[in-house]
Amino acid sequence: MKNGCYSKVLLCGALSLVASSAFAHPGHDVSAAASLASGLLHPLTGADHLLVMLTVGVWSALGSKSPATALRLPAVFVALMVAGFAAGLIAPGVSAVEPMIAASLLVLGALVALRAQLPAWAGMSIVGGFALFHGYAHGADLPAAASVLAYGAGFVATTATLHATGLGLGAVARRYVAWLAPVAGTGVALYGISLLAA
Repeated sequence: MKNGCYSKVLLCGALSLVASSAFAHPGHDVSAAASLASGLLHPLTGADHLLVMLTVGVWSALGSKSPATALRLPAVFVALMVAGFAAGLIAPGVSAVEPMIAASLLVLGALVALRAQLPAWAGMSIVGGFALFHGYAHGADLPAAASVLAYGAGFVATTATLHATGLGLGAVARRYVAWLAPVAGTGVALYGISLLAA
């Protein structure tokens, strides 16, 4: 392993230690830096969130005719995810959240696998509806005493980065690797089915 790889592993380990050690002391406010680190890492700690955010970007790239329209679905996802986050802070404990997150994997994975072309309003409704549940999960998982703004800024930044990565993968699939979308989309959909079955 090269020195650069060691550095990245050490940095990730240090960030996780900073976040977890800060949350291990009840009654103390969590620093903004630790809250931000926790928010940045949260979408990466579960395959369900990570895959949906990538898939939104891929599907958007597959069906867009211009860079501006490619940003539409990610923007809707982020906006309604923030609304869901607020709802999760106010009223945690909704039982339908995990099944809806699993359903989002199934539906969005299938849409990518089929390279489905839907009217803009339909695509935004589907993506936005699922984003509410993903945001709700983020809000319900907010660590005790964490800074809401810093934590929220962290997971929004990571979500936008995952969307951008998905847009890049979708552009590659659209132009150069035709089999990538059906294979990846089917894999995501099957993972969603496995979560629903469990």
